[in-house]
Amino acid sequence: MDVVGALSFFIFLGPLYLLVAAAVLVGTGGPVHYWQTRLGQGGRPFRCYKFRSMVKEADRVLERHLESDPAARVRWDKFQKLDNDPRITRVGRVIRRWSLDELPQFFNVLKGDMSLVGPRPCMVRQRSMYGRSWPYYCHMRPGITGLWQVSGRNRLPYADRVALDTRYVEEWSLRLDMEILARTLWVVLSGDGSS
Repeated sequence: MDVVGALSFFIFLGPLYLLVAAAVLVGTGGPVHYWQTRLGQGGRPFRCYKFRSMVKEADRVLERHLESDPAARVRWDKFQKLDNDPRITRVGRVIRRWSLDELPQFFNVLKGDMSLVGPRPCMVRQRSMYGRSWPYYCHMRPGITGLWQVSGRNRLPYADRVALDTRYVEEWSLRLDMEILARTLWVVLSGDGSS
């Protein structure tokens, strides 16, 4: 189902992919794609692909911002997200609103690193935030979408994301995956909970 879904995306929505790539190239001067090491099934690291939505040297920009704004530091520690993230470009704000920055993850699905539905792929530095729930995360391949994305996304503290990932693994069924995919369409079109 993952392979068929990913191939169908490229067959039917390939022009959308090219349009977003062109917008990123024109808006930022390139590069178009960005990859970051994430942890997948079994805790194995893999390259997670995205369209670039942030400025160059984004990590340094973030650290300087958090050092100068204590309120932002508190929010970052709780949510791992910021409302007015100084790293995000103008084009980045648009593509992130409708989750278009994540379209390259269909390549991750074809490679077998990710599934269409699953826990959201976590960054290496977020590993410790899972605590005793880490084995649940490692049980399945991470997904392009999941229970977190359709349950509030960036409005939720990171601890709630961990709880939702754990619940997804405990309650997994094909029916649940189909429900999440259907709900994802609404979340993406409405921009609900996006950053």
